[in-house]
Amino acid sequence: MCGRYANTKRPAEIDEHFGVPIRGDIGTGRFNIAPTEEVLAIVAPHGQPEADVLRWGLVPSWAKDTKGSSKLINARMETVATSPAYRGLIPKGSRRALQIADGYFEWLKPEKHGQPRQPFFFQVDRGALFAFAAVWAPAKIDGEWMHSIALLTCPAAPNRVAAAIHDRMPVILADRETQLAWLSADLGAEDALALCRLLSSDRLSARPANPALNRAGAAPEGPELLVAPS
Repeated sequence: MCGRYANTKRPAEIDEHFGVPIRGDIGTGRFNIAPTEEVLAIVAPHGQPEADVLRWGLVPSWAKDTKGSSKLINARMETVATSPAYRGLIPKGSRRALQIADGYFEWLKPEKHGQPRQPFFFQVDRGALFAFAAVWAPAKIDGEWMHSIALLTCPAAPNRVAAAIHDRMPVILADRETQLAWLSADLGAEDALALCRLLSSDRLSARPANPALNRAGAAPEGPELLVAPS
């Protein structure tokens, strides 16, 4: 799964990279984005890409509250088209999304029971901006509209970099052509999922991150999280 990630860039950099105006700085300049927080994504509800701020943890359109949404931060690529929470979203370009990031965290299980887990920070193309393939939904909760999102995951093998740490990884759309296609209304579920090819090992890197990420309670923040202390 992917339960924490970073989007350290500022709005102007994201605007220039994706060619979509970014209004405000919510979800940007972040080093430790956690579930249920507001995140920056690109969606196309009206046919053209636009930036939006969404809650990370999908709240299905038929939900009456946000209970359980923290468990819907990831959608498995193998079942996203059939799972009740997601199946109505993946066939529509208007409900697919690009969840913007420039790195993500994953944890290596310790060799011995009781030892702390070691976090690793993953980057694409040596720190470039990229997008997680994602789906989103609007839901009316307590009379107010809420937009929420879940990113897709896939088996990590045969990406040797990701598989060395965890058996699953997020679906990463690293190239502009693929990102635009993911949002296209011309693609149905099958063709859209065909875009979710495993990122090649030579484009992904990983390094030990700061164990402060293991801290319970309020999530720490800052660039020092991206590297292990010397």
